[in-house]
Amino acid sequence: MKSAALLLSGLLLAMVTAIASANEAAAASAGPDLAKGQAKSTEVCMGCHTNDGSRGSPANPILQGQHPAYLVKQLTEFKADKRQSPIMKGIASSLSDQDMKNVAAFYGSKQAKPGFAKNKDLVTLGEKIYRGGLADRHIAACAGCHGPSGAGIPSQYPRLAGQHADYTEAQLNAFRSGVRKNSQQMTGITLEMTDREIKAVADYIAGLR
Repeated sequence: MKSAALLLSGLLLAMVTAIASANEAAAASAGPDLAKGQAKSTEVCMGCHTNDGSRGSPANPILQGQHPAYLVKQLTEFKADKRQSPIMKGIASSLSDQDMKNVAAFYGSKQAKPGFAKNKDLVTLGEKIYRGGLADRHIAACAGCHGPSGAGIPSQYPRLAGQHADYTEAQLNAFRSGVRKNSQQMTGITLEMTDREIKAVADYIAGLR
C-alpha cells in the first residue's frame, strides 16, 4: 500500500508539473493584449511619445503604425544595452516580455499620421538618395529595405514614412558616429554620407506617405 501511495503521489506531482509547464508555455506564447498595452503605455511611455505615439516632440520617434516586431526588438535591445539610452534603458528594464508585446501592438495598431518635408532645397537630393542611393560611394538606396513609400518590412526594417526629420537625422548621425551600434548595415551606409546628405534624406522621409 505504501509503495502504491508513493507511486500515486509521484504521478500527481508529475501531472501538476506538466500542467504548470503547459500554462507557462501558453503564457509565453500569448498574443498581445491591446488594452494592457494602452494601459502600460499610459503609465510609462506617454510622457515622451504622447498617449497614442503620434506627433510629439521632434526629438522623440513617432511610434504610430510602427511594426510591433521592430518595437519589441528595440525595447529588448535597450534593456540589454545593445542600444544605448539611459532613459529607455530604465523604461525597458521595467517591462516584461509580454509588456513589450502589448505596448508594441498598441502603437502598431494606430494609423500613422502623415508628415511633411520642410526644406525644399534639400528634398530633391533626399529623394535621389532614398530612391537610388549614391553609386559612387556604394551607398544603397533606402527604398531597397524600407520600401518606396517608407512602409518598411515587419520585424526587419522599420516604417520610416512621416517620421520626424530631427529624430531620423539624429539616428543616422548616431549610426555614423558609432554611438548607436545595433545595426551594422546602417553603420556601414551612414559612414560614407555627408551631413548635408543625412539631413536631406531625413527631410525627404518626413514627407513620405
